[in-house]
Order: sequence, then structure tokens, then C-alpha cells
Amino acid sequence: MVAALQFNQHGRETAMSESYSLATEPEGVVASLIERFNSGKVSAMMGLYDSEAVLIADDGRTVTDRAEIAAELERDLSLGLPLEAKARHVFVAGDIAEIVVDWSIDGTGPDGEHVHVEGSASDIARRGADGLWRNLIDNRRGTAVRQPA
Repeated sequence: MVAALQFNQHGRETAMSESYSLATEPEGVVASLIERFNSGKVSAMMGLYDSEAVLIADDGRTVTDRAEIAAELERDLSLGLPLEAKARHVFVAGDIAEIVVDWSIDGTGPDGEHVHVEGSASDIARRGADGLWRNLIDNRRGTAVRQPA
């Protein structure tokens, strides 16, 4: 879907009515993630998150504040590189799904240095009252050992 862009006087994107799809089945959550991440917009990414969502930060902290979740996402989006991701497993129990995702971000960052980040996420999604699936727990590093906070 094509979204119109609007920029403020500083060249930063401002909020407009944008439309990105949300999954109607848990198997579609990864496609929605890729579409939104590759838009480069934090606002698009935040639409993937349930109102009660938590994000597990790279250092192992559980982040519940939406502004802090947005800041964590902004760090990744600021690389300006595309996300590649593929669901390895999708396990569903009613309105809850565990989605195991193999993902990578690869390319030349804004500083001219090569960037390669990858992992296997273990995410939990929940179907909302509207029938759409959103991230409830975003654990992008899955079972990877984390550094102490």
C-alpha cells in the first residue's frame, strides 16, 4: 500500500493518515512486520504492538513504556537498512500465537560501515477484538544470551 509522505520544515516526517496492513492470521504477522519496518517509520512499527505489549531489549530488560519501545525501534530504523525475516514456526492457541522468526539486517549503515545483525526471535502475538494480530511480547533475540543490564 502506498502512503503519502509529509515533511516538516526540518525535513522530518510528520504524522499523516497512513495505512499499513495488520495480519488477519498469525502467519501474516511477519509480512506486516517487514512492510512496516522497511517503511522506516516508527509510527508504522508502533501500530504492530498491542496496547499491553512488552519489548525485550538487547540487554534483557523488559520494556513496557510505549515511548521507550519507540526509542528502541528508532535505533534500528535509523540504520536505514531493510529487514529480512522469515517465520520458522507459528504455534497458535486460540487468540495467542508464538512466532519464531529468523531475521537479519545487512548493508552499509549511515556512517559508511558495514552492518550485519541477525537473530531468531521468539515473539508472542495476540488477536485483538478487531480480529487483527499484534505483538504482545517482542523478544527479537529469542534465547540468545544477553549482556547484564
